[in-house]
Amino acid sequence: MLERLGDLVFRRARTVLVVGVLLLLGSAGVGLGAFGKLQSGGFDAPNSASSRAQDQLKHTFGGRPNLVIEIRAKDGSNVDTPAIADAGRRLTAALAAAPGFDQVASYWTTDAPGLKADGGRGALLVAHSVKDDISELPRGAKLPADSPLKVRIGGDASIGPAITGQVGKSLAIAEAIAVPLTLLLLVLAFGSLIAALVPLVIGFIAIMGTFAELFVLGSLTDVSIFSINLTTALGLGLAIDYALLIVARHRELLHAGHDLHDAVVGTLRTAGRTILFSAATVAAALAVLLVFPQYFLRSFAYAGIGVVLVSALAALIIAPALLTVLGPRVESLRIRGVKGVQGAEAPVWSRLAGFVTRRPALTALPVVAVLLLAASPLLGVTFGTPDERVLPTSTEARQVGDTLRADYSLDDTRSLDVVLLGAGAQVQPDAYAARLAALPGVTRVDTAGPDRIRPNARLLSVITTLPAKSDAAQNLVHDVRAVPAPDRTEALVGGTDARLVDTKTSIGDRLPLAFGLIVLSTFVLLFLFTGSVLQPLRALLLNGISITAAVGITVWVFQDGHLSSLLGFTPLPMDTSMTVLLFCIAFALSMDYEVFVTSRIKELHDAGASDADAVRQGLGRTGRIVTTAAALLAVTFVAFLTSTVSFLQLFGFGAALAILLDATLVRGVLVPAAMRVLGRHAWYAPGPLRRLHERVGLRESAPEPAGSGPARTGDASAAGRQVHDGVH
Repeated sequence: MLERLGDLVFRRARTVLVVGVLLLLGSAGVGLGAFGKLQSGGFDAPNSASSRAQDQLKHTFGGRPNLVIEIRAKDGSNVDTPAIADAGRRLTAALAAAPGFDQVASYWTTDAPGLKADGGRGALLVAHSVKDDISELPRGAKLPADSPLKVRIGGDASIGPAITGQVGKSLAIAEAIAVPLTLLLLVLAFGSLIAALVPLVIGFIAIMGTFAELFVLGSLTDVSIFSINLTTALGLGLAIDYALLIVARHRELLHAGHDLHDAVVGTLRTAGRTILFSAATVAAALAVLLVFPQYFLRSFAYAGIGVVLVSALAALIIAPALLTVLGPRVESLRIRGVKGVQGAEAPVWSRLAGFVTRRPALTALPVVAVLLLAASPLLGVTFGTPDERVLPTSTEARQVGDTLRADYSLDDTRSLDVVLLGAGAQVQPDAYAARLAALPGVTRVDTAGPDRIRPNARLLSVITTLPAKSDAAQNLVHDVRAVPAPDRTEALVGGTDARLVDTKTSIGDRLPLAFGLIVLSTFVLLFLFTGSVLQPLRALLLNGISITAAVGITVWVFQDGHLSSLLGFTPLPMDTSMTVLLFCIAFALSMDYEVFVTSRIKELHDAGASDADAVRQGLGRTGRIVTTAAALLAVTFVAFLTSTVSFLQLFGFGAALAILLDATLVRGVLVPAAMRVLGRHAWYAPGPLRRLHERVGLRESAPEPAGSGPARTGDASAAGRQVHDGVH
C-alpha cells in the first residue's frame, strides 16, 4: 500500500502540493476562528454532586456572587471617609442598575465588617454576573476620571478571561522562541536550510489542520482553550520527528545511488511504515484521555489525536511530494562544515551500547537508582485544582485574590453550599443544620433569608475557618455528605472544596481503566511490530520508570517550590488534571523513541546479527536521530516555561524533562542493558502468538542499495548497512 502511495505521490507531486495548499488555506481560514470557540474551564467533574449543586445555585437560586471588586481610595484614605463612602455607594448603585448584574452589595450598603480590609484602607463590592467572563466594569458603572476611587476586579468571573488572555500572550512568546530556535537546530541536524524547512512546513500544516478540527468541535461541544497549546507544541514536535525520518531516509537512498522515484517509494515503504506505527501508538495513548469526564482532559484527546493524524498524513503525502518537486535541490543552501544526519553509525552511541552490554548491571543499576531517587517526591504529592494563583501577580484577578487572603476576614471559598431538593426542603431544616454545625471545623450554618427558599429547594451555607483546599477542608466535605438529609430530600454539597473532592474522585475512579487501556494498546501494538511478548513488557517498565522520575522532579519544583523564584510561579499542589495529561503525553512520546530503537535492533537480529551486535549497531544507527528528535521536541515544550500561567509551565517542564530522560538514560543505558539481560529471550512469543504475528504482524523489507543484490541470510554486516525505518 505504501509503495503504491509513494508511486502515486511521485507521479502527481505538483497536483498533491496544489491540493495541499488549498486545504491549508481552508484550514487556516477556519482554524483561526477556534480561539473564539474554546472555553477556559473544564476542570470540574460533570454530573457530580458539586456540579449539580452549582447548577441548582445558578438556575434555582440565581447563582452565587462571582464578582469581587476591591476598592481603595486613590489618596490612601480610610474607606469610611465621607467622600469615599459616598463614591462607594454610588458605584454600588450604578452596578446594581447595570443589566446582567444582581445580588450587588458592598461594605457601604451593608456595614458588614467582613467586607472591610484590616486597617480600613480597602473595601469590597460583591455581585453576581450572568456572564461568566468579566474583565472590566460595565459602561454604566465605569468610574469617571475624577473619581476618588480605584478598583480591581476579581472573583470567579474574572479568572477565565485573565487566563485566556495570558494563554494568548504566552503562546505568542513561546512560538516566537521555539520556531526560530527549532529552525536553527534543524539546519544543524540536516546541514541544509531547504531540508530543514520541510519539517516546519509539515508542522504548520498539522497545526492549522488541528485548529480547524478544534473550531468544528468547539462549535458542537465544550473544548478547552488549553488544547491550543498542545496543538502547537505537539504539531511542531511530531512534524519534526516524522519529517526527520522521511528526509533522512530519502537523503540516504539518494546517496546510495537510487534514482528519485525509487528513493521516494523506498522512503514511504520503510520510514512511512514507522510513521504509521508511531502515529498509532501516540494516538492510542492520547485517546485514553477520553475516558475522563472533565472536558479539559477530553479536549487534549481531541487536539492530540487530530494533530497526530494530520502530522502523519502530511508526512506521508506532502513531504514526499515536496521532496519529489525539490529533487536534488533539497540539499541546497548547505551550511559549510555541518555534515547533518547521515546513515553511518554514530561512534559515541555504538561505544556506549557496547560498554553497557558488557556490563549491564554496573551501568543500569546506578541509572535506576537515580531515577527512583528523582521519583521520590511523589511520596509527598498532593493534588488540587487551579485558582487565580496560577496567574502572575501582575493580573488584577490574582491581586484581588491575594488581597482577600491577606487583608479580609471574608472568604467565600471557605464555605460549603448545601442545596436541599425535594418536598422536605420546604420545612425549616433546623435539626439538619444543627447536626452540620456540630461537625469539627464548622463555625456556623446559615439558613435564614428569603433568597434561600424556593419551591422544593432550600440553600444552606456551611461556614468554616479551615483553609480552602486543605486536607481538613476536604475531610469536612465527606463529613457533611455523611450527615443524613431531612426526610424526602436530597442534599447536594457544593463549593470549592466539594468540587476538588469530586474532581479527584472522578479522575481516580477512571485511572484503572486508563492504565489498563494504555497497557493493552502498548502490548498489542508493540507485539504486532516486534513479534515478542517481552518487548512490550520491557517497554512499559522502562517507560514507566523514566516518566515517574520526570513527574517526581516536577513535583519537587512546582509543588515544593524549588526554582519558583527563577521561574516566577507560586508553589501549589499538583494540578490533578494536568498531572494526568503530563503522564499520557510523556508516555505517548516515549513510544516514538521506543519504536525507533527497537525496530532497528529487531531488523539486525532477524538478519542474523548476535544479540550484542544487534544492540550495539542498532543503538549506533538510531542514537543520534533519537537525541536529535528529542532535543528538537523538548525545545517546543521548554518554551512553555516563558508562560505566565503556572500549570502551563508545569506541563512544559515535565514533558521536556520526560523526553530528555527517555532519549538519553532510557534509550542509551536501560534499553541495551535490558536487551543484554534478556538475551535471546527478548524476542520470545508463545507458539500461537508467534503464528498470529506471522499472519498479521507489521513487517517491512528495506530496499537494497542501488546496484547490489539481496543480502544473504545471516549476513549481519550487510544487514547493518541496510536502512530501517529511516531512523539513521
